[in-house]
Amino acid sequence: MTTTDSTTTMTTGSPAGPAESLRGLIGGFVHLPGDAPYDEFRTAWNLAVDQRPAAVAVPAGTDEVVAVVRAAAAAGLRIAPQGTGHNAGPLGSLDDVVLLRTSRMREVTVDPVRGRARVQAGALWDDVVPEAGRHCVTVLHGSSPDVGVVGYSLGGGIGWYARALGLQTNSITAAEVVTADGTVLQVDADRHPELFWALRGGGGNVGIVTELEFRTYPFDTAYAGMLVWDWAHAEQVLGRWAEWAVRAPDEVTTAFRIMQLPPLPDIPEPFRGRQLVIIDGAVLADDERAAGLLAPLRELAPELDTFGRVPTDTLSRLHMDPEEPTPEVSSTSILGSLPPEGVAVLLGVAGPGSSSSLFMVELRQIGGALARPAPGAGAVPCLDGQFVLLAGALAPTPEMAAQGLAEADAVTAALSPWANGRHYLNFAEDAVDAATGYRPEDWRRLQAIRAVVDPDGRIVANHRVRPAAG
Repeated sequence: MTTTDSTTTMTTGSPAGPAESLRGLIGGFVHLPGDAPYDEFRTAWNLAVDQRPAAVAVPAGTDEVVAVVRAAAAAGLRIAPQGTGHNAGPLGSLDDVVLLRTSRMREVTVDPVRGRARVQAGALWDDVVPEAGRHCVTVLHGSSPDVGVVGYSLGGGIGWYARALGLQTNSITAAEVVTADGTVLQVDADRHPELFWALRGGGGNVGIVTELEFRTYPFDTAYAGMLVWDWAHAEQVLGRWAEWAVRAPDEVTTAFRIMQLPPLPDIPEPFRGRQLVIIDGAVLADDERAAGLLAPLRELAPELDTFGRVPTDTLSRLHMDPEEPTPEVSSTSILGSLPPEGVAVLLGVAGPGSSSSLFMVELRQIGGALARPAPGAGAVPCLDGQFVLLAGALAPTPEMAAQGLAEADAVTAALSPWANGRHYLNFAEDAVDAATGYRPEDWRRLQAIRAVVDPDGRIVANHRVRPAAG
């Protein structure tokens, strides 16, 4: 991988070669370098990643996925399934890879009687959350409405109800999977149970999911919102929140952010061009109890307080994440603790008076149900630690990308005395040791299953599980 312009560049696939045999497949929706649609379909959501696969296939359904998988294997090419490309950076070179973009597969059904939702591989949370709301149920969506459901779910899934209801991956109940040899399997706890275990948290390493079924939850409101201060109050607010978050009951899931917002017109006017401290999240309790739980934070007199009873189908936009493809770089870790000295270090490297130009430094509150192995869980039964740390920068130019990544890495390095050596892989936008996303026993089991279901490594996931040596 090399860096050119403002992007992480994947080595360019040759316009001639093995991929030529795929041309004309699936009604002409296979595009090779030099074809007019190639650039459109190879582009990841994270514009700082310049994907250049041997070919891009855009299937409309499972049968077409099978056709591409089998044709790629016959041509000696590998397959990388991708919905949006939010976490495309770790894929590496795509020289011998067919990028399987699932953006034409967006069907969604919600069955409130069974308490299930079923989606095709390319569905976004913005396709699912409103449909769930129409049926007065809630799904364990993330903080960005334009994130793909399947990638988010297979990699873990921390949303606004996570400390009460756990990871989205452990709410998966069934999947339709195309294996590395093009076989279609219906997978659940009774059918292919080892594959079912590995799918849930395995991050797409053991099969191409074409349909996914998962639980819905029988509520449709939450006490949710945000508290906002000028970042001059960062020391007081972070100190209070870090202590409060560790003691908070499972009903509470929040995030803390230091944000330096550019003066762009699509940013709400009260926030535009400012440096802020924001706490947002949701409380799954009645209004009186929720207000009591939030009282220690409200005592700090935020300039804006939007917490109140709201429909859950509004919460996929609470975090105000960008909804259009964006160039960004980031660094992440999981913190086992954040004592007062850790708070001081974080503020010293990224808070008021620092030289930081980072767009955002975020701490996600974990613990609660996330800390306990979920009954019948998959490859990621829980997350160890108290906070997930994410530091990020906008990267529209090569200079800003280099500076932003250096500053983001400096934040995680400064907080390393409190890190536990683990990663939440959905937040890792560069290659990391994938084993750090799992408990050792789960990693070994996942490696063993990968060796059985894809011994030749035909399926390429962003955080790759490689079979154990020997």
